[in-house]
Amino acid sequence: MKIINVNMSFDPVSGGGTVERTFQLSRSLTSKGHECTILTTDVGLTHERKKSLPGVKIIALPCMNKRFYVPRVTFSKLKQIVNNADVIHIMGHWTLLNIMVARIANHLNIPYVVCPAGALPIYGRSKILKSIYNFLGGRKLICEAKRLIAISPDEFHHFVSYGYFGDSVIIPNGIEPDDYQVEHDIDFKSKYDLSDKPFVLFLGRLNHIKGPDLLLEAFINCCTQLYDYHIVFAGPDEGLRKELEDRASDAGIKDRVHFVGFVGGDLKTAALHAADLLVIPSRQEAMSIVVLEAGVTTTPVLITNKCGFDSVSDVDGGLVVDDTIGAIAEGLTVILDSPEKLDSMGKKLHNYIVDNYLWDKIGDQHIQLYEEVLLQN
Repeated sequence: MKIINVNMSFDPVSGGGTVERTFQLSRSLTSKGHECTILTTDVGLTHERKKSLPGVKIIALPCMNKRFYVPRVTFSKLKQIVNNADVIHIMGHWTLLNIMVARIANHLNIPYVVCPAGALPIYGRSKILKSIYNFLGGRKLICEAKRLIAISPDEFHHFVSYGYFGDSVIIPNGIEPDDYQVEHDIDFKSKYDLSDKPFVLFLGRLNHIKGPDLLLEAFINCCTQLYDYHIVFAGPDEGLRKELEDRASDAGIKDRVHFVGFVGGDLKTAALHAADLLVIPSRQEAMSIVVLEAGVTTTPVLITNKCGFDSVSDVDGGLVVDDTIGAIAEGLTVILDSPEKLDSMGKKLHNYIVDNYLWDKIGDQHIQLYEEVLLQN
């Protein structure tokens, strides 16, 4: 099959989970003998990023507006690209490129599927612009898809709210364990002056939706009970870092709170291995890829019930709590009060992730979906 994966950006720093899912999916499809193309913009795309996907064709359109990812491309050029596919896989939602590709695919009678990856709710900034986007074509893009792919069951009610009553399927995020083997000897604690201190890790964008402010407030509330634990915020700043730094300073715990910026590759793996606990305090998330990353590195997790991964508590791989300061603080106190249980939780989470979320299996689920869509088209 010839598959085109569409995503507004291929930047691992700012792109979030949809970039990682597109990367992993494209690599999996290619390894299984299919012809895969990624259609994206040139935002954050590096030579190294291209080299990391041998066999995958990447078409990076010039981006005229980095906030809204407006591509510079003619419809005739885009039609030529789309016409080379058997099936189109659109990722995310809030981008003009998605609407353009969907309209051309419909005109050419080429089926497309959409994986919104939790993006459909109108949340955060630009609410008016997002409503206009849906009015101009975003809602139609969703409703005319041959299939909608949910990352977790929590997304189904979002589909209905857009007026989609067609066939949907759950295909969760996946992980490739070989990507999390540290190739170089990296001492994360020494690098960031943590010496022998135990620490809690936040791994993600410093953005309101990811809840780093909730975690910091929770840590402030219970830090006297957490002995000598520190907290590390690892991720690109999206407007909250100074606010968080000032709050830590005002609370008198500046020396126990560390901001290390974006970490990727071996350094991210080293951070996960070094952490005693990973905390994901998200206010909204379809299914956190970071839970999978924690699992393959045997790191236990504390997550909110908005992360789309409540099964973590079912397998005793960590705790799931409400997305409130009080609940997160209580969770921190409970889970870190028994450090001897952390190792056991990490191993249980590892076994669960390896048994259920490897990309070899997830890739086959996508291929089966594409085959069904082609048969019915």
